[in-house]
Amino acid sequence: MIEFWLCAIALIITVVNVINMRVVGLRGATSVSETIDVLIPMRDEEENVEGCLKSLINSELLEASRVFVLDDGSTDSTAQLISEFKVEKLTGTEPPAGWLGKVWACHNLAQSGSGKYLVFMDADVRLHPYAIASAITKMNNFGWDFISPYPRQIAGSFLEKLIQPLLQWSWLASVPLRIAEKFPNRSMTIANGQFFIVKRSAYEKSGGHAAIPGEVLDDLELARLLISHGFKGGVADGSAVASCRMYKNNSQLIDGYTKSLWKAFGGQFGTLLAIFLLYFTGVSPYLGIGAPASFIFLSRVLAAIKTRSNPAYAFLHPIAILVLLYLIVLSSIRKSRGTLTWRGRELS
Repeated sequence: MIEFWLCAIALIITVVNVINMRVVGLRGATSVSETIDVLIPMRDEEENVEGCLKSLINSELLEASRVFVLDDGSTDSTAQLISEFKVEKLTGTEPPAGWLGKVWACHNLAQSGSGKYLVFMDADVRLHPYAIASAITKMNNFGWDFISPYPRQIAGSFLEKLIQPLLQWSWLASVPLRIAEKFPNRSMTIANGQFFIVKRSAYEKSGGHAAIPGEVLDDLELARLLISHGFKGGVADGSAVASCRMYKNNSQLIDGYTKSLWKAFGGQFGTLLAIFLLYFTGVSPYLGIGAPASFIFLSRVLAAIKTRSNPAYAFLHPIAILVLLYLIVLSSIRKSRGTLTWRGRELS
């Protein structure tokens, strides 16, 4: 019975979100006359420099934008490649005690300009020319202070195709987004730092990255920080205007997920609760034939169609969940042993 209701609720929430969630698309984008700072930290991103910066240079409907790129101690040709583009190039410094590298880089990037809007973006993101203008237009139409247009997640390897679709499905099936907008709180806040836009005034009044120096989930914590200070915002479907391939191989994916999954659920109790829910909605229903498995399968298909990923991988949902459970446990073990690293830096 518990499986039936958990899976039914997940399907209902997914259907409501697919119908009602905010969308940043190509329609309705208007010219933005206010100043915009596009902020990109890069550490060993030689494979992404050209694609990322070319997509930004082709941005349209932005009357006063500047692009700031921070080379964060790269050991490859990232710094040289950045210099080939007409952008504001910054050289990063080692993070002070208590700061994580990316958070320190984002903090310094934000301090470098004076634009009304701050556009934080990862190097592996590719934007449509209207992406920034459309997102800011929608943000202002909604009366928001920040917006997180969730990019389409591109998967290459089989492991990526198993795990990456779970990113969007996990919140599409569990967080009633419109209710979260009306009654904002930390537990229902969703954000993705791959493409995140915030008004400078809100960023500075809330404390910005300086208020979350050691947070491994800096994007989520920044959104929570803004919400806690009374600012409005949320996630939107940005799959029509942005795309991202987070990892290029299985090793990167495993390291990428384990660096933060230990913190993703708020602590040991939250982690145990997440394992319980994932098992009873993702594995247990598939041990037999019945409605619960059908509910979850439909929720995966709907989420995939909405976010422009391949719905065929819904058939492999229990395998994906088993892999995710393994990554959650591995993350907790690495955290307890102090062996978490990312891009050559210790995180523990």
